[in-house]
Amino acid sequence: MTERTIESIIDIYLQKWANLGINMLPRAIDPAMAGPTNADGWTFWYPIPSKVTDDEIRDFEEQIGHGFPDDYKRYLKYKHFYDLQIAEAGFTHPVNTWRSAHVDMIDRGYPCEFLIDKGYLPIASWSDWGLLCFDTNAGDASYNYPVVLWDHERAHHVTPLYATFTELLQGLDREASEKGEYDE
Repeated sequence: MTERTIESIIDIYLQKWANLGINMLPRAIDPAMAGPTNADGWTFWYPIPSKVTDDEIRDFEEQIGHGFPDDYKRYLKYKHFYDLQIAEAGFTHPVNTWRSAHVDMIDRGYPCEFLIDKGYLPIASWSDWGLLCFDTNAGDASYNYPVVLWDHERAHHVTPLYATFTELLQGLDREASEKGEYDE
């Protein structure tokens, strides 16, 4: 299998959600992304091109005290969505509230002393028991951080997974493809 780009991986799995009709939530959806509401009160959401600017990213980096790798900035500037599930990883990047969604994951999810205070910057959920994080202790001058898995049951332990964000998405794509979660 040829390695896919960040953009093509995002598109493949967002389309999978739409094809299955599970791109909906039981809560208010930003009007820019909202579709119809079904009889049970669930509203469909649709991905849209990202409105994130370089200035917003710089401000956010300053707010959290860490720079982002270029491939992660590309991800932030590609599309907005509510749920992107690839293998066991769950990403969220809603329009207009993307910063607060990321801040919630960083300091309102699990105690900061286990994560951001130790240099682990959460970027996605993992199944129902962990988070995928950038290890900011091991990044280079371009903020190319390795991605680690933090398990909330073993809060003082992380498992190294991938050297970069791009490698993370490509690895998740391979894993999902091998399990038949995405059929070409």
